[in-house]
Amino acid sequence: MINIVRILIPYHRLIAIGLYRYRILHVHDMAQKSVSDLRIKILRALSDPTRLELLEYLSGGERCVCEILPAFQRSQSTISKHLNILYEADILERKIEGKRTIYRIKDSQVFDLICMVDSIALKQISELSNAGKLLERSLNNRR
Repeated sequence: MINIVRILIPYHRLIAIGLYRYRILHVHDMAQKSVSDLRIKILRALSDPTRLELLEYLSGGERCVCEILPAFQRSQSTISKHLNILYEADILERKIEGKRTIYRIKDSQVFDLICMVDSIALKQISELSNAGKLLERSLNNRR
């Protein structure tokens, strides 16, 4: 049956079907790679204490760089670098009004992610604390 179908479908059509399937698979692979790349970019952007402080500061609403700078004990170039990393990771939005650059959180879900990480960290701290207590009891029982 397959051979009959192949005879009825011109060869160039078979090639086109094969290319179409390849493109679908290729697009799917590209989408998976893109999601992975974006995930890495977002997590890297969130992996710096200064950037986390900036996000916390911006959680109160949009702010001009001229408002952000006095709130941090860092140079203008350092703050600009960190804001740009958050912007490039699509965590922040910015708009330019004349000489003013205003930043705001693009999607508040970023705070859900930070809360999940905090929860994992607190669980690990609790487990370490419990392990330390068990070790201490074990050492006390040996004496």
